[in-house]
Amino acid sequence: MKTHVKALIVGGGAIGTSIAYHLAKFGWDDVVLLERDELTSGSTWHAAGLLPLFNMSYAVTHIHDYSVKFYKTLEEETGLNAGFSVVGNLRMAQSDARMDEYRVYASTAETVGVPFEWLTPAQIKERWPLVNCDDLKGAIYHPTDGYINPADVTMAMARGARQRGVTIERKWQADAYHWTGEAWEVTLTKMVEKGGNLVPSEEQIVVTAEHVVTATGNHAQRTARLLGIKTPAIPVEHQFIVTEPDPALVEYRKAGNPEHPVLRDADAKWYVREERGGWILGPYELNAPARFEYGVPDSFRADLFPLDLERIEEEYMSMIHRIPSSETVGLKDDFNGPICYTPDGNPLVGPAPGLRNMWLAEGFSFGITAAGGTGHYMAQMMVEGEAEIDMASLDPKRFGSWITTEYSARKNEEAYSHVYVLHHPDEEREACRPLRTAPSYDRLKARGAQFGVVNGFERANYYGPVGAPADFDHDARSFRRGGWWEYAVDEAKAVREGVGLIDASAFTKHTVKGPGATAFLDWFTCNKLPKVGRINLTYALTPEGTTRTEYTIVRLGEDSYYLVSAGALTDYDGDYLRKCAEDKAPEFGYIAVEDVTTQWGVFAIAGPKSRDVLKEVVKDAEPETALSNKRFPWLSQRDIELGMCPVRAIRVAYTGELGWELHHPIEMQNYLFDLLEDAGKKHGMKLVGVRAQNWLRQEKSYRAFGNELGRDATPLEADLPRFVDQSKDFQGKDAMNALGVRVKCVTLLIDGPEDADPWGAEVLFDGDTRVGRLTSGGYSVAFGKSIGMGYVSPEKAEVGQKLKVRILGALWDAEVVEDSPYDPKNEVIRVDG
Repeated sequence: MKTHVKALIVGGGAIGTSIAYHLAKFGWDDVVLLERDELTSGSTWHAAGLLPLFNMSYAVTHIHDYSVKFYKTLEEETGLNAGFSVVGNLRMAQSDARMDEYRVYASTAETVGVPFEWLTPAQIKERWPLVNCDDLKGAIYHPTDGYINPADVTMAMARGARQRGVTIERKWQADAYHWTGEAWEVTLTKMVEKGGNLVPSEEQIVVTAEHVVTATGNHAQRTARLLGIKTPAIPVEHQFIVTEPDPALVEYRKAGNPEHPVLRDADAKWYVREERGGWILGPYELNAPARFEYGVPDSFRADLFPLDLERIEEEYMSMIHRIPSSETVGLKDDFNGPICYTPDGNPLVGPAPGLRNMWLAEGFSFGITAAGGTGHYMAQMMVEGEAEIDMASLDPKRFGSWITTEYSARKNEEAYSHVYVLHHPDEEREACRPLRTAPSYDRLKARGAQFGVVNGFERANYYGPVGAPADFDHDARSFRRGGWWEYAVDEAKAVREGVGLIDASAFTKHTVKGPGATAFLDWFTCNKLPKVGRINLTYALTPEGTTRTEYTIVRLGEDSYYLVSAGALTDYDGDYLRKCAEDKAPEFGYIAVEDVTTQWGVFAIAGPKSRDVLKEVVKDAEPETALSNKRFPWLSQRDIELGMCPVRAIRVAYTGELGWELHHPIEMQNYLFDLLEDAGKKHGMKLVGVRAQNWLRQEKSYRAFGNELGRDATPLEADLPRFVDQSKDFQGKDAMNALGVRVKCVTLLIDGPEDADPWGAEVLFDGDTRVGRLTSGGYSVAFGKSIGMGYVSPEKAEVGQKLKVRILGALWDAEVVEDSPYDPKNEVIRVDG
């Protein structure tokens, strides 16, 4: 056993072996992989080995696509057959809504280049006559994927890793991690067989590693405790059954017909594939329980749980309906094993919170599909600094430190049961809600607020009718313009024509203070720092020059700053900010970083009448001029008093109208809400949700982090040179300039369908050539048509460029327009009064 290594990978399943392989492929020649038992002895061994390319996530689609392509190369490189059966994947639909889901998904697939075909029920029946197509609307078919043998592909990657110099050690368990300030000291214990169990021996060694990767699967909770962090990765039971040979299938294959593709009846919540003349049925049923919330028992090795056939009876009967010949076949085998999940169903891939050189690859519910791509992009992050795609949506820190075991277990059960639930872009899941609420939650709810969740916080998406008829469905979802659409239109018009009030309390907020704060933030961000009492929009870059975080920086004093960023990724932003501040403190001086997100509530008031509302309640010696351009100019901050509430007011509006953000002590929120609501009545003030706000910000071409802004593009590619001060040195500057402008962010007005708008994942064409993709989409009340933002090749970014965008399967005309098509000169936002 080596005792000093470049990278130590803990976990010998498909994920761990792939990371080991790819680290070696990227040039690290001192890599060791550990497995506490035998390779593949975790969830890998009982996985069904399916390789579904279908995914709504841009990042995950890239990961799955890489895996499918990579697995096909392994035998040539290693000499081991990975057991890849390229039979295709047929995803069937029983409803028009399901076909809409497939059309929305197909846009994401098209942006990545994943091939697919559309099939009618008649075409399905012609190809696969054993399938009952009477109640189908159609299907989407992926010809390039299928299924693979999990053990074989893992062993092939392990051999490939060994051929590239990786050392693989079995029967060693990681029992302690200690960071020395320069490297990790990992205490390993030799595991031995005793009475059929695997138990620790007295033999221990300490391995020093520059980097550690944990890919511990079902043992993620134990790993988190050893590291002193929290993780939501908790397993859920997954059952699948194998039938005896089906005589009809046997005859079908004897006649020379090819193997059926993997069949997925999403509306019936199952997958089915052939297995030795019979069928494998894998359901995703309701009420599958979470397991091992506090760790895997030492006695549990390559074990299974008892089968619960009653729980999957509905899915079993629906398989018989879809494949009538299966009704008479018996059960041959069954599996019920733990599969790790996270609350949103996506894995945790990236740096661990608060730790240096500690990397997590945990929470994989589709681990075989994701293993190859995860290894590739994780190795890119570790070796090159960043992956070529934005991995923020999979970052472990997207779940904050507020999560608990109970929350994770219940949300993971929900995520499991939702694998085949319609994934509407406006989907909002109900488990564990409400949990994090601002004080005004009950008031907003009483006024019709329909909430979504961001980082656990309840946030109003829109305001439906109060006292609605009994048949009004607030929870109605659609891939087109849902029931909420008309209310969002009214809210957006209110901001453009009158005044609207938005609860923005979920914003992330940090203070940065101390003698080193100014020098640090000047290096940390790419724009000029504001003067005291002013604000600036700026970006923190990665060392590789791409956008890591967007900040509104408020300068409270010479060395005192208030930073506001996106609400979805509080711990993600805070972890990076703190780590960078710690690194630079020896150079710049002491820097204090504090997360004050839950200390400050925020109301955003915006619209032509917003100043009139605030004048009603502002307490000042000269209230008529307190909010004037002279005393309170655009892009400035003032401490004001609204009634009895002290407010840190910022003159900025994400909607592009005259407006203010009113940051206030959270304990005074209800008082301030009542004050503003009462003052706004005579001005017709309307409560506004984030969906309308999202449309409005696109009319101003305001980029959003996680959409237009991310770790796969620079601020220059986002077409934001006005926020980049090239006269100063800042982190990532040289790398940003070296990258140049590979793509460019544009705003487009779209002549789309009458009943739908883009969601922000659609592909853009110039003729038959794919030239880019949307990253945001919606409806513009200012222009009366659909709007979107996205990235295109630079030569297609000129104003007036005519393109096509695919919305729900059809191509629609789109035109590149000037940045900030609504009020391009920012006249209304700076209006005096």
